[in-house]
Amino acid sequence: MPNRDKDLMSPQQPPRTMFQRLKWQTTGKPMTTLQKGAVDKALEHEDGRFDLFLRFLLGLSLESNQRLLRGLIKKVQHESKEEIGSYIKTKIREMPSSERVLNLFHCLNEVNDHSLVEEVQSFLSAGTLSAAKLSSTQWSALVFVLLTSEEKLDVFILRKYSRSDECLLRLQPVVQESQTALLNSCGLTERSCAGLASVLTKMSSKLKKLDLSGNSIGDIGVQELCSGLVNPNCALETLRLTDSRIGEDGFRALASALRSNPSHMRELRLSVNEAGNSGVKHLSSLLEDPNCKLEKLHLTDCSIGEEGFRALASALRSNPSHMRELQLSGNKAGDSGVKHLPSLLEDPNCKLEKLHLSNSRITDEGFRALASALRSNPSALRVLGLYGNHPGPSTQQLLSELKKHPNCKHLQIHGV
Repeated sequence: MPNRDKDLMSPQQPPRTMFQRLKWQTTGKPMTTLQKGAVDKALEHEDGRFDLFLRFLLGLSLESNQRLLRGLIKKVQHESKEEIGSYIKTKIREMPSSERVLNLFHCLNEVNDHSLVEEVQSFLSAGTLSAAKLSSTQWSALVFVLLTSEEKLDVFILRKYSRSDECLLRLQPVVQESQTALLNSCGLTERSCAGLASVLTKMSSKLKKLDLSGNSIGDIGVQELCSGLVNPNCALETLRLTDSRIGEDGFRALASALRSNPSHMRELRLSVNEAGNSGVKHLSSLLEDPNCKLEKLHLTDCSIGEEGFRALASALRSNPSHMRELQLSGNKAGDSGVKHLPSLLEDPNCKLEKLHLSNSRITDEGFRALASALRSNPSALRVLGLYGNHPGPSTQQLLSELKKHPNCKHLQIHGV
């Protein structure tokens, strides 16, 4: 026979003779011989070139499809379907968790073997997943269940499953398909940041919003994450790192990474970290970049003093048109630090709508400087937060009158 020595899985074989070759291959041999060979061949190719063919081939095992093919292949016995199902599950157990495993779960569906998926679904329905010690195979099954679920993957919430580095790293393919990843307060470390960096570098990643707040990732974790932020494929728009134990080194790395890929980021939350004046100076170099489109910046409780306020104000004056919200409460600004902000507010290109300066050690001198700037320019400012600063009676009167000024008729002053 002319086809006897040819590779039936070779892409050079003409597709018009495929059914003839299948019929020849299975004559006198178990169908599982071809099926197992097809599984092995598909796994050899990372590009997935044989994945659909493999699923098609396995679909021939179903009795309903055999009736439609009207004897083109030998009838596959029930034992044969069990054998190929067991073979596929063995391959799943042998492989590390990866995207290639997902096709094998589709293959199990083709032969109506849902045992691995049902195991994981029982954990999910009982709400015991966080306490369960899943095997590598069960983690892969969980990824498959989540990716094929009818529920939208727009938002991935890690604490619904298990608060750990291992869980996040196992579920990376799910994060990659989500637009928002809420990973806050899950006990994550720098290990997770390396995995997330890998997600950010993939061209197919849909991730736009990442919340890592409340995790002890530290400077090392930020540096790991930055290897993804610098990648041209990264299109992250929101990054939240509140209370993440980040110091000057982390701020330096983050500013450097975002300067190299600045056009996507719109919101950056870095409150409750040890930035200090030096950390904020690194961040200011990002804000000066004309390609930086950052609209929201949160730096509450970051140990910023007068020097840091000067650097921020100077950077925002050089590129004022995008920033809409600036959260600077709980820092050591004092009057000397706050007095750098009026020059920004007086700029007609300034589009700042929310400015929070609560608990910033501001006295009457600082309040007067802010009021003078707001009166002099039809400002875009809508909210001014001043809680915990305790202005004197004369300043309270000044700020009350400011609310009535034509240039400030839409301004809400909180805390006075």
